[in-house]
Amino acid sequence: MITRRSLLIRSAAASAVIATPFVARAAAIPAKIAHAAAESHPAHITCLEFKKALEELAPGAFQLQIFPNRQLGDDKQNLESAMAGVLEFAGVSGATFPAVTGRQALNAWQLPFLVKDYAHFEKLALSPQGQALLDDLAPAGIVGLTTVDIGQRHFLSATHPVTKLPDFAGLKTRIVPVPLHKQIWETIGTAPIGLPYGEIYGALETKVLDALEINVSSIIGENLWEVGKNFTLTGHYPWHNLVIANQVFFEGLSPDLQQAVREAGRRAVAPTLAYTKKQDEDGRAFLTEKGVTISELEDLPAFKEKLSPLVSEWAAKDPLIGAFVSAAQAET
Repeated sequence: MITRRSLLIRSAAASAVIATPFVARAAAIPAKIAHAAAESHPAHITCLEFKKALEELAPGAFQLQIFPNRQLGDDKQNLESAMAGVLEFAGVSGATFPAVTGRQALNAWQLPFLVKDYAHFEKLALSPQGQALLDDLAPAGIVGLTTVDIGQRHFLSATHPVTKLPDFAGLKTRIVPVPLHKQIWETIGTAPIGLPYGEIYGALETKVLDALEINVSSIIGENLWEVGKNFTLTGHYPWHNLVIANQVFFEGLSPDLQQAVREAGRRAVAPTLAYTKKQDEDGRAFLTEKGVTISELEDLPAFKEKLSPLVSEWAAKDPLIGAFVSAAQAET
Protein backbone atom coordinates (compact mmCIF):
# COMPACT_ATOMS: atom_id res chain seq x y z
CA MET A 1 0.00 0.00 0.00
CA ILE A 2 1.24 3.51 -0.78
CA THR A 3 2.03 5.38 2.43
CA ARG A 4 2.16 9.05 3.18
CA ARG A 5 5.86 8.76 4.08
CA SER A 6 6.80 7.31 0.70
CA LEU A 7 4.73 9.91 -1.11
CA LEU A 8 6.33 12.79 0.78
CA ILE A 9 9.78 11.51 -0.13
CA ARG A 10 8.82 11.20 -3.79
CA SER A 11 7.31 14.69 -3.77
CA ALA A 12 10.15 16.47 -1.95
CA ALA A 13 11.66 17.98 -5.09
CA ALA A 14 8.32 19.41 -6.17
CA SER A 15 7.65 20.92 -2.77
CA ALA A 16 10.66 23.23 -2.93
CA VAL A 17 9.17 25.03 -5.93
CA ILE A 18 5.60 24.94 -4.63
CA ALA A 19 6.58 26.45 -1.27
CA THR A 20 7.45 29.82 -2.80
CA PRO A 21 4.70 32.30 -1.75
CA PHE A 22 2.36 33.30 -4.53
CA VAL A 23 3.05 37.00 -3.97
CA ALA A 24 6.65 36.44 -5.01
CA ARG A 25 5.71 34.77 -8.29
CA ALA A 26 5.56 36.44 -11.66
CA ALA A 27 3.27 33.82 -13.18
CA ALA A 28 0.28 31.71 -12.21
CA ILE A 29 0.88 28.35 -10.55
CA PRO A 30 0.54 25.59 -13.15
CA ALA A 31 -1.64 22.69 -12.06
CA LYS A 32 -3.43 19.70 -13.56
CA ILE A 33 -6.68 18.01 -12.60
CA ALA A 34 -7.56 14.69 -14.25
CA HIS A 35 -10.58 12.41 -14.13
CA ALA A 36 -11.82 9.29 -15.91
CA ALA A 37 -15.26 10.34 -17.17
CA ALA A 38 -16.70 11.82 -20.36
CA GLU A 39 -17.19 15.56 -20.67
CA SER A 40 -20.97 15.17 -20.41
CA HIS A 41 -20.55 13.44 -17.05
CA PRO A 42 -21.07 15.20 -13.68
CA ALA A 43 -17.48 14.34 -12.72
CA HIS A 44 -16.33 16.71 -15.45
CA ILE A 45 -18.82 19.35 -14.37
CA THR A 46 -17.36 19.18 -10.86
CA CYS A 47 -13.91 19.98 -12.25
CA LEU A 48 -15.29 22.85 -14.33
CA GLU A 49 -17.13 24.29 -11.32
CA PHE A 50 -14.04 23.89 -9.13
CA LYS A 51 -11.92 25.71 -11.70
CA LYS A 52 -14.53 28.47 -12.10
CA ALA A 53 -14.77 29.04 -8.35
CA LEU A 54 -10.99 29.02 -7.97
CA GLU A 55 -10.64 31.68 -10.65
CA GLU A 56 -13.26 33.82 -8.87
CA LEU A 57 -11.68 33.41 -5.46
CA ALA A 58 -8.03 33.75 -6.53
CA PRO A 59 -7.93 35.50 -9.92
CA GLY A 60 -4.76 34.71 -11.83
CA ALA A 61 -3.30 32.54 -9.08
CA PHE A 62 -3.57 29.20 -10.87
CA GLN A 63 -3.26 27.96 -14.42
CA LEU A 64 -5.43 24.86 -14.02
CA GLN A 65 -5.74 22.38 -16.90
CA ILE A 66 -8.49 19.73 -16.90
CA PHE A 67 -7.81 16.29 -18.41
CA PRO A 68 -11.05 14.27 -18.84
CA ASN A 69 -11.84 10.94 -20.52
CA ARG A 70 -9.08 8.85 -18.91
CA GLN A 71 -6.46 10.93 -20.74
CA LEU A 72 -4.07 10.55 -17.81
CA GLY A 73 -5.48 7.30 -16.40
CA ASP A 74 -8.47 5.66 -14.81
CA ASP A 75 -9.71 6.40 -11.28
CA LYS A 76 -7.04 4.28 -9.60
CA GLN A 77 -4.22 5.75 -11.67
CA ASN A 78 -5.38 9.33 -11.15
CA LEU A 79 -5.67 8.79 -7.41
CA GLU A 80 -2.19 7.30 -7.22
CA SER A 81 -0.83 10.16 -9.34
CA ALA A 82 -2.36 12.72 -6.98
CA MET A 83 -0.96 10.88 -3.97
CA ALA A 84 2.50 10.86 -5.55
CA GLY A 85 2.40 14.52 -6.60
CA VAL A 86 2.38 13.78 -10.34
CA LEU A 87 -1.04 15.46 -10.36
CA GLU A 88 -1.78 18.49 -8.22
CA PHE A 89 -5.52 17.72 -8.26
CA ALA A 90 -7.72 14.82 -9.31
CA GLY A 91 -11.38 13.96 -9.57
CA VAL A 92 -11.84 10.38 -8.40
CA SER A 93 -14.73 8.04 -7.70
CA GLY A 94 -15.18 7.73 -3.95
CA ALA A 95 -15.36 3.93 -4.11
CA THR A 96 -11.73 3.85 -5.26
CA PHE A 97 -10.28 5.32 -2.07
CA PRO A 98 -10.70 2.46 0.43
CA ALA A 99 -8.88 -0.03 -1.81
CA VAL A 100 -6.01 2.31 -2.75
CA THR A 101 -5.49 4.25 0.49
CA GLY A 102 -6.73 1.82 3.12
CA ARG A 103 -8.97 4.58 4.52
CA GLN A 104 -12.42 3.08 5.05
CA ALA A 105 -14.55 6.01 6.23
CA LEU A 106 -15.69 7.04 2.74
CA ASN A 107 -17.68 3.80 2.56
CA ALA A 108 -20.28 5.69 4.62
CA TRP A 109 -21.67 7.36 1.50
CA GLN A 110 -22.68 4.05 -0.05
CA LEU A 111 -24.41 2.34 2.80
CA PRO A 112 -27.63 1.18 1.13
CA PHE A 113 -30.54 3.63 1.20
CA LEU A 114 -28.87 5.87 3.81
CA VAL A 115 -28.69 8.96 1.56
CA LYS A 116 -32.22 9.66 0.34
CA ASP A 117 -31.87 12.08 -2.56
CA TYR A 118 -29.76 14.87 -4.04
CA ALA A 119 -30.91 17.49 -1.52
CA HIS A 120 -30.06 15.14 1.35
CA PHE A 121 -26.66 14.50 -0.25
CA GLU A 122 -25.88 18.23 -0.43
CA LYS A 123 -26.64 18.77 3.25
CA LEU A 124 -24.41 15.87 4.22
CA ALA A 125 -21.59 16.84 1.85
CA LEU A 126 -21.35 20.29 3.47
CA SER A 127 -21.86 19.04 7.03
CA PRO A 128 -19.11 18.60 9.65
CA GLN A 129 -19.56 14.83 9.34
CA GLY A 130 -19.09 15.01 5.57
CA GLN A 131 -15.97 17.13 6.02
CA ALA A 132 -14.62 14.63 8.55
CA LEU A 133 -14.72 11.92 5.87
CA LEU A 134 -12.61 14.14 3.60
CA ASP A 135 -10.18 14.98 6.39
CA ASP A 136 -9.68 11.27 7.03
CA LEU A 137 -7.68 11.08 3.80
CA ALA A 138 -4.78 13.12 5.22
CA PRO A 139 -2.69 10.10 6.29
CA ALA A 140 -2.64 9.03 2.62
CA GLY A 141 -1.11 12.34 1.54
CA ILE A 142 -4.35 13.78 0.22
CA VAL A 143 -6.41 16.87 0.96
CA GLY A 144 -10.09 16.15 0.35
CA LEU A 145 -11.83 19.20 -1.13
CA THR A 146 -15.22 18.19 -2.54
CA THR A 147 -17.73 15.38 -2.34
CA VAL A 148 -20.49 15.33 -4.97
CA ASP A 149 -23.06 12.82 -6.19
CA ILE A 150 -22.51 11.96 -9.84
CA GLY A 151 -25.69 9.92 -10.01
CA GLN A 152 -27.99 7.77 -7.91
CA ARG A 153 -27.21 4.13 -8.66
CA HIS A 154 -29.64 1.76 -10.36
CA PHE A 155 -29.33 -1.58 -12.16
CA LEU A 156 -28.67 -2.23 -15.86
CA SER A 157 -29.10 -5.74 -17.30
CA ALA A 158 -27.92 -6.96 -20.70
CA THR A 159 -29.87 -10.21 -20.41
CA HIS A 160 -33.40 -10.11 -18.99
CA PRO A 161 -35.61 -7.53 -17.25
CA VAL A 162 -35.05 -7.28 -13.50
CA THR A 163 -38.31 -6.37 -11.78
CA LYS A 164 -38.30 -8.59 -8.67
CA LEU A 165 -35.69 -9.79 -6.18
CA PRO A 166 -35.44 -13.32 -7.67
CA ASP A 167 -34.47 -11.76 -11.03
CA PHE A 168 -31.07 -10.74 -9.57
CA ALA A 169 -30.11 -14.32 -8.78
CA GLY A 170 -26.80 -15.38 -10.29
CA LEU A 171 -26.37 -12.39 -12.59
CA LYS A 172 -22.68 -11.71 -13.28
CA THR A 173 -22.70 -8.14 -12.02
CA ARG A 174 -19.89 -5.62 -12.32
CA ILE A 175 -18.86 -3.93 -9.09
CA VAL A 176 -15.93 -1.90 -7.87
CA PRO A 177 -14.06 -4.63 -5.97
CA VAL A 178 -14.36 -3.29 -2.43
CA PRO A 179 -15.72 -5.29 0.52
CA LEU A 180 -18.87 -3.16 0.98
CA HIS A 181 -20.00 -3.53 -2.64
CA LYS A 182 -19.19 -7.24 -2.65
CA GLN A 183 -21.24 -7.74 0.51
CA ILE A 184 -24.20 -5.74 -0.84
CA TRP A 185 -24.46 -7.56 -4.14
CA GLU A 186 -23.84 -11.01 -2.70
CA THR A 187 -26.63 -10.29 -0.20
CA ILE A 188 -28.94 -9.46 -3.10
CA GLY A 189 -27.98 -12.73 -4.80
CA THR A 190 -25.85 -11.65 -7.76
CA ALA A 191 -22.38 -12.96 -8.67
CA PRO A 192 -20.21 -9.82 -8.27
CA ILE A 193 -17.24 -9.31 -10.60
CA GLY A 194 -14.63 -6.57 -10.12
CA LEU A 195 -13.85 -4.91 -13.42
CA PRO A 196 -12.28 -1.55 -14.44
CA TYR A 197 -14.74 1.11 -15.57
CA GLY A 198 -13.28 1.32 -19.07
CA GLU A 199 -13.84 -2.42 -19.71
CA ILE A 200 -17.58 -2.51 -18.96
CA TYR A 201 -18.87 -2.01 -22.51
CA GLY A 202 -16.85 -4.86 -23.99
CA ALA A 203 -17.67 -7.16 -21.08
CA LEU A 204 -21.42 -6.62 -21.52
CA GLU A 205 -21.14 -7.05 -25.28
CA THR A 206 -19.28 -10.37 -24.97
CA LYS A 207 -21.44 -11.58 -22.03
CA VAL A 208 -18.51 -11.69 -19.63
CA LEU A 209 -20.93 -9.54 -17.62
CA ASP A 210 -24.70 -9.86 -17.42
CA ALA A 211 -25.36 -6.62 -15.58
CA LEU A 212 -24.01 -3.82 -13.44
CA GLU A 213 -25.17 -1.29 -10.88
CA ILE A 214 -24.75 2.15 -12.42
CA ASN A 215 -26.04 5.71 -12.75
CA VAL A 216 -27.74 7.31 -15.75
CA SER A 217 -24.84 9.66 -16.52
CA SER A 218 -22.40 6.77 -16.87
CA ILE A 219 -24.74 4.79 -19.13
CA ILE A 220 -24.93 7.80 -21.43
CA GLY A 221 -21.25 8.78 -21.16
CA GLU A 222 -20.04 5.25 -21.99
CA ASN A 223 -22.83 4.41 -24.52
CA LEU A 224 -23.82 1.42 -22.41
CA TRP A 225 -27.40 1.72 -23.68
CA GLU A 226 -26.15 0.02 -26.84
CA VAL A 227 -25.41 -3.22 -24.95
CA GLY A 228 -27.73 -3.05 -21.93
CA LYS A 229 -31.44 -2.68 -22.64
CA ASN A 230 -33.07 -3.37 -19.25
CA PHE A 231 -32.75 -0.59 -16.66
CA THR A 232 -34.28 -1.02 -13.20
CA LEU A 233 -34.75 1.98 -10.89
CA THR A 234 -33.48 0.88 -7.49
CA GLY A 235 -31.73 4.03 -6.18
CA HIS A 236 -29.73 1.92 -3.74
CA TYR A 237 -26.98 4.48 -3.03
CA PRO A 238 -25.36 7.59 -4.52
CA TRP A 239 -22.12 7.46 -6.46
CA HIS A 240 -19.88 9.86 -4.60
CA ASN A 241 -17.02 11.53 -6.41
CA LEU A 242 -14.23 13.59 -4.86
CA VAL A 243 -11.94 16.40 -5.88
CA ILE A 244 -8.65 16.01 -4.05
CA ALA A 245 -5.31 17.79 -3.87
CA ASN A 246 -1.84 16.44 -3.35
CA GLN A 247 -1.00 17.31 0.25
CA VAL A 248 2.56 18.51 -0.39
CA PHE A 249 1.34 20.80 -3.15
CA PHE A 250 -1.50 22.11 -0.98
CA GLU A 251 0.68 22.74 2.08
CA GLY A 252 3.16 24.64 -0.08
CA LEU A 253 0.51 27.20 -0.97
CA SER A 254 0.11 30.41 1.00
CA PRO A 255 -2.68 30.37 3.63
CA ASP A 256 -4.93 32.57 1.50
CA LEU A 257 -4.58 30.25 -1.48
CA GLN A 258 -5.21 27.21 0.69
CA GLN A 259 -8.41 28.84 1.86
CA ALA A 260 -9.38 29.65 -1.75
CA VAL A 261 -8.80 26.03 -2.82
CA ARG A 262 -10.92 24.69 0.04
CA GLU A 263 -13.72 27.17 -0.61
CA ALA A 264 -13.66 26.40 -4.35
CA GLY A 265 -14.24 22.78 -3.47
CA ARG A 266 -17.30 23.63 -1.38
CA ARG A 267 -18.70 25.95 -4.07
CA ALA A 268 -18.54 23.15 -6.64
CA VAL A 269 -21.03 21.00 -4.73
CA ALA A 270 -24.38 22.71 -5.39
CA PRO A 271 -24.04 23.34 -9.15
CA THR A 272 -22.74 19.82 -9.73
CA LEU A 273 -25.66 18.28 -7.86
CA ALA A 274 -28.12 20.43 -9.82
CA TYR A 275 -26.55 19.17 -13.06
CA THR A 276 -26.53 15.57 -11.85
CA LYS A 277 -30.19 15.66 -10.85
CA LYS A 278 -31.27 17.17 -14.18
CA GLN A 279 -29.19 14.71 -16.18
CA ASP A 280 -30.60 11.82 -14.14
CA GLU A 281 -34.16 12.89 -14.93
CA ASP A 282 -33.64 13.99 -18.55
CA GLY A 283 -31.36 11.06 -19.28
CA ARG A 284 -34.13 8.55 -18.64
CA ALA A 285 -36.07 9.98 -21.58
CA PHE A 286 -32.92 9.71 -23.72
CA LEU A 287 -32.48 6.05 -22.75
CA THR A 288 -36.10 5.29 -23.58
CA GLU A 289 -35.60 6.83 -27.03
CA LYS A 290 -32.61 4.54 -27.50
CA GLY A 291 -34.68 1.45 -26.83
CA VAL A 292 -33.90 0.89 -23.18
CA THR A 293 -36.79 -0.45 -21.10
CA ILE A 294 -36.98 1.35 -17.74
CA SER A 295 -38.75 -0.50 -14.94
CA GLU A 296 -39.50 -0.02 -11.27
CA LEU A 297 -38.43 -2.76 -8.85
CA GLU A 298 -41.79 -4.20 -7.81
CA ASP A 299 -40.60 -5.42 -4.43
CA LEU A 300 -38.33 -2.50 -3.54
CA PRO A 301 -39.34 -2.64 0.17
CA ALA A 302 -38.08 -6.25 0.33
CA PHE A 303 -34.86 -5.15 -1.42
CA LYS A 304 -34.34 -2.45 1.22
CA GLU A 305 -35.16 -4.80 4.08
CA LYS A 306 -32.62 -7.36 2.86
CA LEU A 307 -29.86 -4.74 2.95
CA SER A 308 -30.85 -2.79 6.08
CA PRO A 309 -28.65 -4.77 8.54
CA LEU A 310 -25.55 -3.63 6.65
CA VAL A 311 -26.00 -0.02 7.78
CA SER A 312 -25.61 -0.74 11.49
CA GLU A 313 -22.91 -3.35 10.80
CA TRP A 314 -20.74 -0.85 8.92
CA ALA A 315 -21.52 2.01 11.30
CA ALA A 316 -19.83 -0.04 14.01
CA LYS A 317 -16.65 -0.49 11.95
CA ASP A 318 -15.41 3.11 12.18
CA PRO A 319 -16.39 6.06 14.43
CA LEU A 320 -16.48 8.39 11.42
CA ILE A 321 -18.92 6.10 9.63
CA GLY A 322 -21.02 5.89 12.79
CA ALA A 323 -21.13 9.69 13.12
CA PHE A 324 -22.06 10.06 9.45
CA VAL A 325 -24.86 7.50 9.75
CA SER A 326 -26.26 9.33 12.78
CA ALA A 327 -26.16 12.64 10.92
CA ALA A 328 -27.83 11.14 7.84
CA GLN A 329 -30.60 9.52 9.85
CA ALA A 330 -31.17 12.72 11.84
CA GLU A 331 -31.62 14.69 8.61
CA THR A 332 -34.48 12.48 7.49
